[in-house]
Amino acid sequence: MNVNRQTINQNLAVEYLKFFYPPLRNEITQLSVQNNFAGIIQATINYLKTLLQESKINIIAHHIKLMDLIYKVGDSYVKDIIENIFVRSFESFKKHTKIQHWKVLYQYMPVNFQVIYNDQQQQDKIFFGK
Repeated sequence: MNVNRQTINQNLAVEYLKFFYPPLRNEITQLSVQNNFAGIIQATINYLKTLLQESKINIIAHHIKLMDLIYKVGDSYVKDIIENIFVRSFESFKKHTKIQHWKVLYQYMPVNFQVIYNDQQQQDKIFFGK
C-alpha cells in the first residue's frame, strides 16, 4: 500500500509538541506567538534535561521517539531545526549523565537520530578537533 504522507510545517509541529509536552504547553504557546520554533525546541530540550537530572531515562527515550515522529514528516525547516538544536543537544545529554544512562538512551534512540548524531560528531572532529 502506497500512502502519501503530507509534510508538516512548524505551525503543525507546534501543535504536536503542545500535545506531546503538556507541562510546556503555555511556554510553547508563548513562543509560537513569537514565531520562535527554535525556542520551542530548546524548551523541550530543557525539559528533557530536567528529566535527565531525575534519571527518568525511559521517559526521555519516549520523548526522543516522539520528536522523531515529527522529524520524519517535517518539512525541510522543521528537520533542520530538529537536527541542529534537538539532536545536537545529545552531546550535552551524554556529558551530563551517567555512562550507563547514556548507553540506554542511545540504544533506544531512533536510527536516523543516531546517524545524524554520529555525523555531527564526525564533523566536529574534523572542524574543531573534538
